[in-house]
Amino acid sequence: QVQLVESGGGLVQAGGSLRLSCAASGSIFDANGVGWFRQAGKQREWVARILDDGTTTYADSVKGRFTISRDNAKNTVYLQMNFLKPEDTAVYYCKKFSYPNWGKGTLVTVSS
Repeated sequence: QVQLVESGGGLVQAGGSLRLSCAASGSIFDANGVGWFRQAGKQREWVARILDDGTTTYADSVKGRFTISRDNAKNTVYLQMNFLKPEDTAVYYCKKFSYPNWGKGTLVTVSS
C-alpha cells in the first residue's frame, strides 16, 4: 500500500503561516480524493480535500485561510495555512480517502 508522510509542522505565532506537505511513496492519485485532517483532542476532524481533477473543499473553520494543492509529478499534496489561530493547534494528518491507513502526522502549534 502507498505510504503517506506528513511534514512541515512546527511552532508559529498567531497570524503566521505554515505549509504542510504530504508525500506519497507511490501514486498520490485517488478517485475519492486526498484530504487533510487534524486532531487536537480525542476527535479527528476533516480540514480539506482535493480531488484528482483539482477540485477542493474546506471545513468552515479554515475556509479562506487554508489552501490545499497538489503536485502530481512529486506525488505530494500540500496544505498552505495562513492567518493561523491558537485553535488550529493540532496534529495534522493526510489520507487518501479510498484507503484506511494513516500516517504519523505532523504537529502544528500556534502560540497566542
